[in-house]
Amino acid sequence: MSPSRKGAEGKGQETNASPVQIVPLWGPEIKYVLLDMDGTLLDKYFDDYFWEHLVPETYAEKHGITFGRAKEELMKKYKRHEGTLNWTDIDFWSRELDLDIPALKEQIRHLIEVHPHVEDFLKLLKRHRKKVFIVTNAHFKVLDLKMKKTNIGRYFDACITSFEMGYPKEDLRFWQKAQERLGFQKEKTLFIDDTEEILKTARRFGIRYIVFKARATSKKKPKPSKDFLTITDFNELCNESI
Repeated sequence: MSPSRKGAEGKGQETNASPVQIVPLWGPEIKYVLLDMDGTLLDKYFDDYFWEHLVPETYAEKHGITFGRAKEELMKKYKRHEGTLNWTDIDFWSRELDLDIPALKEQIRHLIEVHPHVEDFLKLLKRHRKKVFIVTNAHFKVLDLKMKKTNIGRYFDACITSFEMGYPKEDLRFWQKAQERLGFQKEKTLFIDDTEEILKTARRFGIRYIVFKARATSKKKPKPSKDFLTITDFNELCNESI
């Protein structure tokens, strides 16, 4: 989903991790790298265009209303499900809107693009034998579509979705289950995401190294975080002397 979102209140054990100003990525301090998908690895323009233009356009045609009215109605519907598993559940939205959401995504799959220097970064991670995982709120069907389109799935040791964990990433319980599934050590883990509320939850869980990806979409000017170490491009992390 693309509209700006607020994090859900997580439950479970919290840990206050000390903030860091540098990321010793290529040394022994970091063994595990957790990466968000949409907006972090992939250009979020695909998702923004889909939910803010294509879906309203199709919804308007179906109901015989203007694009503006359709978008207004849909934004209200989206808002009601922020911070829940429904937020990115394409099967839920197919039922809710009576539209074939997977088919609509296939129509514009050509808009799915990897951010610059992502593949260079992923190759370096594998060269340095880091354990690399995708952790995403995206629906597993969307994850599959995007991995097939981009062909970057080969760089990951595993990919997990909020649907597998039973909670969105804004919830501490997601991280508890993710750790059980992936076996990462919090103090040796780097997590990169383009959503600050999710980063705050990960920090509360105790993940040691956290980075905010400011350029989520190629169509908007990036805004740095006031709370987290910020990058706009993955080439900022590709210096092996860091």
